[in-house]
Order: sequence, then structure tokens, then C-alpha cells
Amino acid sequence: MTKTLVKTTQDGRPVEVIDGWVCLAGLKEADTLVPVIEHPNRQAILAAVPGATHMAGRVPLTHEEAAIAQGAMTAEQREIDTSPMAIAQRLRRAMWAKAVAEGVE
Repeated sequence: MTKTLVKTTQDGRPVEVIDGWVCLAGLKEADTLVPVIEHPNRQAILAAVPGATHMAGRVPLTHEEAAIAQGAMTAEQREIDTSPMAIAQRLRRAMWAKAVAEGVE
């Protein structure tokens, strides 16, 4: 299990990338980062956290923090797990992504 500290929240909880997920206090938040300019609630996010450039679930990130998180997530994706369960999960994700791209919700 690899952990990369991204930041610590104002209330002292760590935001880390653990096994390819952005986690808040050890609980999974997101497996992708969304740029604030593409987020549906961008105005509220920017009003609350003016320096935010990306969102990881409920966690706003600055440009530097997003770079740390994305780097750790990318490094984790490079390591391929060849167990049958991991292969099945990758196939499931690929099939779901294809279905969504074709308009299935």
C-alpha cells in the first residue's frame, strides 16, 4: 500500500493518495480529479475556496496539490496488478466506460 500526503485540512485531517485513490482521513473520496472550471458547482467552490483549481470528490485542491495527487495516482496506475480479481475489475470499468460513452446511464 502506497501513501502520498497531498495536504492536511484545516481541521487536521490528512488528504492522501492511497492505492490510486484520493482519501480524506483514510476514506476514499475520488479516483479522478475534476478541474473546477468543468465542475457544475464551480461558482460556489470558488466562493468558498478561491485558490481551488481541482476537486477530488468533496476535497478542493490548489494547482500544486492537484499536481501532487495526479502524480501519485498516475504512478499507481503504472503498476499493473495481474490477479484475476484486478483483471475482472479493469474489464468491468472498461465495459462501463464504453456503455456510458454510448449513452447508457
